[in-house]
This record gives sequence, structure tokens and C-alpha cells, in this order.
Amino acid sequence: MEQEKEKSASKTIPIQIGGFVIPAIDIIEGKCVRLTQGDFSQKRIYNERPLEVAKQFEDAGMRRLHLVDLDGARAGSVRNWKVLEQIAGKTRLIIDFGGGIKTENDVQIVLNSGAALVTIGTLAVKDENLLTEWLMRNSPSVFFLGADVRDEKITVDGWTENSEIGIYEFIKNWLDKKLDRIFCTDVKKDGLLAGPSLSLYQSILQQFPHLHLTASGGVGSMDDILRLQEAGCESVIIGKAIYEGKLKIGELAKV
Repeated sequence: MEQEKEKSASKTIPIQIGGFVIPAIDIIEGKCVRLTQGDFSQKRIYNERPLEVAKQFEDAGMRRLHLVDLDGARAGSVRNWKVLEQIAGKTRLIIDFGGGIKTENDVQIVLNSGAALVTIGTLAVKDENLLTEWLMRNSPSVFFLGADVRDEKITVDGWTENSEIGIYEFIKNWLDKKLDRIFCTDVKKDGLLAGPSLSLYQSILQQFPHLHLTASGGVGSMDDILRLQEAGCESVIIGKAIYEGKLKIGELAKV
């Protein structure tokens, strides 16, 4: 029991989280899947046992995991926290978890189930006051803010709705509130393996050089990863390129 407590504590310390590559696992009905362009009708199941996939990442030397509850995102409340609990309990991966987190109770469920970081996206646009309250009650370091963009405007609700909020305005607003760990996904790039939005990330980091920026979407080669590193990104989330065999996890773990 003491070992389990120590293991959990080691995941929740606010740290400069190591490992440039963050593999992603998206969950629908307890299974590891990938969508294309966020479209649920373009779903492909890669493994029915997410823990098995997470262990493969860990065995290859990965330290991080981006875990997304797609059922929760669609339902508006956390659904697959048992998957999180299982992976957190049986690996030492540092996990960020998102999807359907709408209440303080959801935040506590996610943290108590073993996540080190709580991923927030739509809520940061639709209920800014609520997220601000959470930042006052919890350390900002436990939140991982998702900025999904289309033509440099923030999109919400699983990329189905466009807002009028620009990415730079969005980042500045939350940076002013000490939320400095952000991952940015260009939804036009996601799932296509045709390269990330390198110019967008370069522009963001030029304006906000101290931002802890994680790139997401479009990565299809090792060259893409190296360019993101050179641009100053702190890390990159990769999903489909791994599952489609474009990138080998053993090679990624060395980055």
C-alpha cells in the first residue's frame, strides 16, 4: 500500500515533465481508437485493451501518456475513468487525461484516478469563470490546456463549433492567470500525417517565448519531430503515426 502511495505521489509533483514525445491513447467504449479530423464516423479500433498499449509505450521507454476519453467528451461528463485508473495503477507513466471534464467533481475523479494533469479544452472558452475558480482552488500546474484551432481561431465541442477567439488572445488570457502548459492542435492537420503546423507554433513561441507549448496533429515522420524540437516546442503528442506504423515507439523514446 505504501508503495502505491509513493508511486501516485511521484506522478503528481509539479515538474518540468520529461520526454519530448507524448504518445496518445483515445478511448471509446473502453477501447483504443483513432478518429480522423475528430469525426466519430471515421473511427478505427487499434486495440481493445488500452492497458496493453500503455505498457508497450512504457516498455519502450516512454514517460508520458496523453489519454483522451472520447465518450466523455461526447457525453459532457467523464466516462472512462476506470481505464485511467487501470493504466495509472499498473504503469509509471505520467498521464494527462481529458474528455468531459465539466465540474469540480470531474477534476477530483481524474486526479484521484491517477492522472498527473487534467486536460481542459472547451470549458476554457465556454465557462472561463469556472476554470478560473478551479485555478484558485488547485495549482495551475495540474491543468493541461488544450487549444484546438482552425485558421488560428479556437474551436470547441469536439471541433464542431468555431469561436471568434484567436489563438494568441486565448493564450495570453490564460498565461495571465498562470496557466502556462498548453497543447495546440491544428484540426486541419490532425490525423492526416502530412506534417504539423510548424509556422503556427513558431509564431506562438515568438510571441510567448516562456510558454510550455506542446504540438499536436499532423506528425508523420521523424523529421517533423525534429523540426518541432528546433522550433522550441516542449513536447509533441503523437497518435496515428504510431498506430499506422509510420513511427516506431523505440525510436521515439530516444528523442
